[in-house]
Amino acid sequence: MDRDCFIRKNSEYQKVYRAKKISSCRYITLFTKKNNLNIARAGFTTTKKIGNACKRNFVRRRFKAIYRDLYPLIYKGYDYVFVAKKEAVDCDFTDFKKDFLNVLKRQRKVKNWKIFVCF
Repeated sequence: MDRDCFIRKNSEYQKVYRAKKISSCRYITLFTKKNNLNIARAGFTTTKKIGNACKRNFVRRRFKAIYRDLYPLIYKGYDYVFVAKKEAVDCDFTDFKKDFLNVLKRQRKVKNWKIFVCF
């Protein structure tokens, strides 16, 4: 997984938001858009509603750790923007990981997920 696997620019985030393919779960909202590349790119958003910088960075680190674990299972050729909800700060890591997988399953963007589920 390279640095190219992440969305960095605001304009790229806005393109994904405008595509309006949205699904959400208890702790996460997911926006997706086809990117015509052979890699999956992800961006992680934590708003000020979540709390101070320490809490936002905590949630962002969780996002990145789970994304690294699940990267082989995520369909390539899409841009994903994961937005954390306010409740994401107080949840367990296993619940957050299950929610991450569920939000991907709702959009049918994960393959062979039954093999990998070992929380």
